[in-house]
Amino acid sequence: MEAQIKVYAKRLKLSWIPKNYHQIQADTHEEYLLKLFEKEVEHRHKRKINLLLKQAALPKTPDKPFDWSHIQIPQGITKEYILEGEFIKNQENLIFYGGVGTGKTFLSTLVALNVIRKKTMKTKFFTVAGLVNVLLEANEKGTLGTFFKNIDKLDLLILDELGYIPLHKQGAELLFQVISICYQRKSIIVTTNLQFSQWNNVFGDPILTEAVIDRLIHHSHLVLFQGESYRFRESMALKR
Repeated sequence: MEAQIKVYAKRLKLSWIPKNYHQIQADTHEEYLLKLFEKEVEHRHKRKINLLLKQAALPKTPDKPFDWSHIQIPQGITKEYILEGEFIKNQENLIFYGGVGTGKTFLSTLVALNVIRKKTMKTKFFTVAGLVNVLLEANEKGTLGTFFKNIDKLDLLILDELGYIPLHKQGAELLFQVISICYQRKSIIVTTNLQFSQWNNVFGDPILTEAVIDRLIHHSHLVLFQGESYRFRESMALKR
Protein backbone atom coordinates (compact mmCIF):
# COMPACT_ATOMS: atom_id res chain seq x y z
CA MET A 1 0.00 0.00 0.00
CA GLU A 2 2.82 2.41 0.86
CA ALA A 3 4.43 1.79 -2.52
CA GLN A 4 1.15 2.52 -4.29
CA ILE A 5 0.73 5.76 -2.33
CA LYS A 6 4.17 6.87 -3.52
CA VAL A 7 3.27 6.01 -7.11
CA TYR A 8 0.08 8.08 -7.01
CA ALA A 9 1.82 10.92 -5.16
CA LYS A 10 4.48 11.02 -7.87
CA ARG A 11 1.83 11.14 -10.60
CA LEU A 12 0.13 14.01 -8.80
CA LYS A 13 3.50 15.71 -8.17
CA LEU A 14 3.09 15.64 -4.40
CA SER A 15 6.46 15.71 -2.67
CA TRP A 16 5.71 16.24 1.03
CA ILE A 17 2.77 13.85 1.44
CA PRO A 18 4.35 10.47 0.52
CA LYS A 19 7.18 10.93 3.05
CA ASN A 20 5.17 12.40 5.90
CA TYR A 21 1.49 11.37 5.61
CA HIS A 22 1.80 8.86 8.47
CA GLN A 23 2.83 11.65 10.91
CA ILE A 24 -0.49 13.50 10.64
CA GLN A 25 -2.84 13.19 13.61
CA ALA A 26 -6.54 14.04 13.17
CA ASP A 27 -9.97 13.17 14.59
CA THR A 28 -11.82 13.10 11.26
CA HIS A 29 -11.07 12.26 7.64
CA GLU A 30 -11.74 15.88 6.68
CA GLU A 31 -9.28 17.21 9.27
CA TYR A 32 -6.67 14.69 8.12
CA LEU A 33 -7.03 15.71 4.47
CA LEU A 34 -6.95 19.39 5.36
CA LYS A 35 -3.72 19.00 7.33
CA LEU A 36 -2.17 16.97 4.50
CA PHE A 37 -2.98 19.62 1.91
CA GLU A 38 -1.83 22.46 4.17
CA LYS A 39 1.56 20.81 4.67
CA GLU A 40 1.92 20.10 0.95
CA VAL A 41 1.08 23.70 0.03
CA GLU A 42 3.48 25.02 2.69
CA HIS A 43 6.22 22.74 1.41
CA ARG A 44 5.70 23.85 -2.18
CA HIS A 45 5.76 27.50 -1.14
CA LYS A 46 9.07 27.07 0.69
CA ARG A 47 10.53 25.22 -2.27
CA LYS A 48 9.44 27.99 -4.63
CA ILE A 49 10.97 30.67 -2.39
CA ASN A 50 14.27 28.78 -2.21
CA LEU A 51 14.30 28.42 -6.00
CA LEU A 52 13.60 32.14 -6.50
CA LEU A 53 16.37 33.05 -4.03
CA LYS A 54 18.80 30.81 -5.87
CA GLN A 55 17.86 32.24 -9.26
CA ALA A 56 18.13 35.82 -7.96
CA ALA A 57 21.85 35.36 -7.20
CA LEU A 58 21.79 37.99 -4.46
CA PRO A 59 24.96 39.03 -2.64
CA LYS A 60 25.26 38.41 1.09
CA THR A 61 23.94 41.23 3.25
CA PRO A 62 25.58 42.52 6.43
CA ASP A 63 24.25 40.87 9.57
CA LYS A 64 22.76 44.07 11.02
CA PRO A 65 19.69 46.32 10.60
CA PHE A 66 19.76 48.76 7.71
CA ASP A 67 20.57 52.34 8.74
CA TRP A 68 18.12 54.78 7.14
CA SER A 69 19.54 57.86 8.88
CA HIS A 70 21.70 58.89 5.91
CA ILE A 71 19.10 58.09 3.21
CA GLN A 72 17.19 60.90 1.52
CA ILE A 73 13.89 59.50 0.25
CA PRO A 74 12.09 61.59 -2.37
CA GLN A 75 8.77 63.22 -1.55
CA GLY A 76 5.73 61.08 -2.26
CA ILE A 77 7.17 57.71 -1.27
CA THR A 78 8.20 56.07 2.01
CA LYS A 79 10.79 53.55 3.12
CA GLU A 80 7.97 50.98 3.32
CA TYR A 81 7.11 51.76 -0.33
CA ILE A 82 10.71 50.90 -1.19
CA LEU A 83 11.23 47.91 1.12
CA GLU A 84 7.91 46.23 0.34
CA GLY A 85 8.44 46.62 -3.40
CA GLU A 86 5.30 48.71 -3.93
CA PHE A 87 7.05 50.52 -6.78
CA ILE A 88 7.07 47.23 -8.73
CA LYS A 89 3.26 47.21 -8.99
CA ASN A 90 3.50 50.56 -10.80
CA GLN A 91 6.42 49.49 -13.05
CA GLU A 92 8.56 52.22 -11.48
CA ASN A 93 12.34 52.28 -11.21
CA LEU A 94 14.56 53.24 -8.29
CA ILE A 95 17.90 55.00 -8.77
CA PHE A 96 20.14 54.61 -5.72
CA TYR A 97 22.79 57.33 -5.96
CA GLY A 98 25.66 57.85 -3.51
CA GLY A 99 29.27 57.23 -2.68
CA VAL A 100 30.99 53.87 -2.38
CA GLY A 101 29.97 51.85 0.69
CA THR A 102 26.94 53.93 1.67
CA GLY A 103 24.50 50.97 1.56
CA LYS A 104 23.11 51.04 -1.99
CA THR A 105 23.74 47.35 -2.66
CA PHE A 106 22.62 46.45 0.87
CA LEU A 107 19.22 48.13 0.43
CA SER A 108 18.65 46.79 -3.08
CA THR A 109 19.30 43.28 -1.76
CA LEU A 110 16.89 43.78 1.15
CA VAL A 111 14.19 44.88 -1.30
CA ALA A 112 14.80 41.76 -3.40
CA LEU A 113 14.65 39.48 -0.35
CA ASN A 114 11.36 41.04 0.73
CA VAL A 115 9.60 40.77 -2.62
CA ILE A 116 10.77 37.18 -3.07
CA ARG A 117 9.77 35.98 0.40
CA LYS A 118 6.53 37.95 0.77
CA LYS A 119 5.29 38.19 -2.82
CA THR A 120 7.16 35.39 -4.67
CA MET A 121 8.34 37.87 -7.29
CA LYS A 122 11.02 36.94 -9.79
CA THR A 123 14.17 38.97 -9.21
CA LYS A 124 17.68 38.94 -10.64
CA PHE A 125 20.79 40.71 -9.35
CA PHE A 126 23.70 41.67 -11.62
CA THR A 127 26.62 43.99 -11.36
CA VAL A 128 26.57 46.03 -14.56
CA ALA A 129 29.98 44.68 -15.57
CA GLY A 130 28.84 41.12 -14.85
CA LEU A 131 25.66 41.52 -16.88
CA VAL A 132 27.56 42.95 -19.84
CA ASN A 133 29.92 39.97 -19.78
CA VAL A 134 26.92 37.60 -19.76
CA LEU A 135 25.35 39.50 -22.66
CA LEU A 136 28.54 39.42 -24.73
CA GLU A 137 28.94 35.70 -24.13
CA ALA A 138 25.29 35.01 -25.00
CA ASN A 139 25.67 37.07 -28.16
CA GLU A 140 28.71 35.02 -29.16
CA LYS A 141 26.91 31.73 -28.52
CA GLY A 142 23.74 32.83 -30.28
CA THR A 143 21.63 32.51 -27.10
CA LEU A 144 20.84 36.20 -26.69
CA GLY A 145 17.17 35.68 -27.57
CA THR A 146 16.77 33.13 -24.77
CA PHE A 147 18.50 35.45 -22.31
CA PHE A 148 16.21 38.34 -23.24
CA LYS A 149 13.17 36.08 -22.73
CA ASN A 150 14.41 35.29 -19.21
CA ILE A 151 14.82 39.00 -18.50
CA ASP A 152 11.27 39.55 -19.73
CA LYS A 153 9.97 37.08 -17.11
CA LEU A 154 11.40 39.12 -14.21
CA ASP A 155 9.45 41.41 -11.91
CA LEU A 156 12.57 43.21 -10.68
CA LEU A 157 16.03 43.60 -12.19
CA ILE A 158 18.86 44.99 -10.06
CA LEU A 159 21.78 46.63 -11.87
CA ASP A 160 24.52 47.22 -9.33
CA GLU A 161 27.63 49.40 -9.59
CA LEU A 162 26.82 51.39 -12.71
CA GLY A 163 29.73 53.75 -13.23
CA TYR A 164 32.56 51.69 -11.80
CA ILE A 165 33.78 50.42 -15.17
CA PRO A 166 33.44 52.09 -18.62
CA LEU A 167 31.69 49.85 -21.14
CA HIS A 168 32.79 48.93 -24.64
CA LYS A 169 30.45 49.94 -27.47
CA GLN A 170 28.85 46.51 -28.01
CA GLY A 171 28.42 45.90 -24.28
CA ALA A 172 26.77 49.30 -23.81
CA GLU A 173 24.38 48.64 -26.71
CA LEU A 174 23.41 45.22 -25.32
CA LEU A 175 22.81 46.72 -21.88
CA PHE A 176 20.56 49.31 -23.50
CA GLN A 177 18.54 46.47 -25.06
CA VAL A 178 17.99 44.95 -21.59
CA ILE A 179 16.83 48.32 -20.23
CA SER A 180 14.51 48.73 -23.24
CA ILE A 181 12.96 45.30 -22.62
CA CYS A 182 12.13 46.38 -19.05
CA TYR A 183 10.95 49.87 -19.98
CA GLN A 184 7.45 50.56 -18.59
CA ARG A 185 6.90 46.82 -18.07
CA LYS A 186 9.37 45.77 -15.38
CA SER A 187 11.05 47.55 -12.50
CA ILE A 188 14.78 48.20 -12.27
CA ILE A 189 16.90 49.25 -9.32
CA VAL A 190 20.13 50.93 -10.41
CA THR A 191 22.89 51.65 -7.94
CA THR A 192 25.44 54.22 -9.04
CA ASN A 193 28.09 56.58 -7.71
CA LEU A 194 27.84 58.87 -10.75
CA GLN A 195 25.57 61.83 -11.45
CA PHE A 196 23.54 61.51 -14.66
CA SER A 197 25.82 64.08 -16.32
CA GLN A 198 28.71 61.63 -15.90
CA TRP A 199 27.00 58.55 -17.34
CA ASN A 200 28.45 59.26 -20.76
CA ASN A 201 31.79 58.15 -19.26
CA VAL A 202 30.22 54.69 -18.87
CA PHE A 203 28.31 54.34 -22.15
CA GLY A 204 30.75 56.28 -24.30
CA ASP A 205 28.12 57.69 -26.64
CA PRO A 206 26.00 60.76 -25.82
CA ILE A 207 22.96 59.60 -27.83
CA LEU A 208 22.98 56.14 -26.25
CA THR A 209 23.53 57.67 -22.80
CA GLU A 210 20.57 59.99 -23.27
CA ALA A 211 18.38 57.07 -24.38
CA VAL A 212 19.39 54.99 -21.34
CA ILE A 213 18.76 57.83 -18.88
CA ASP A 214 15.45 58.69 -20.56
CA ARG A 215 14.13 55.14 -20.10
CA LEU A 216 15.40 54.75 -16.56
CA ILE A 217 14.22 58.05 -15.11
CA HIS A 218 10.76 57.90 -16.68
CA HIS A 219 8.50 56.77 -13.79
CA SER A 220 11.42 56.56 -11.36
CA HIS A 221 12.44 57.72 -7.88
CA LEU A 222 15.92 59.00 -7.04
CA VAL A 223 17.07 57.88 -3.59
CA LEU A 224 20.17 59.67 -2.26
CA PHE A 225 22.70 57.89 -0.04
CA GLN A 226 24.76 60.36 1.95
CA GLY A 227 27.62 60.07 4.42
CA GLU A 228 30.82 58.08 4.35
CA SER A 229 31.32 54.40 3.63
CA TYR A 230 29.93 52.12 6.35
CA ARG A 231 32.90 49.78 5.72
CA PHE A 232 35.22 52.73 6.45
CA ARG A 233 33.26 53.59 9.62
CA GLU A 234 33.43 49.99 10.83
CA SER A 235 37.17 49.70 10.19
CA MET A 236 37.80 52.95 12.08
CA ALA A 237 35.63 51.75 14.96
CA LEU A 238 37.64 48.52 15.16
CA LYS A 239 40.90 50.48 15.24
CA ARG A 240 39.63 52.53 18.17
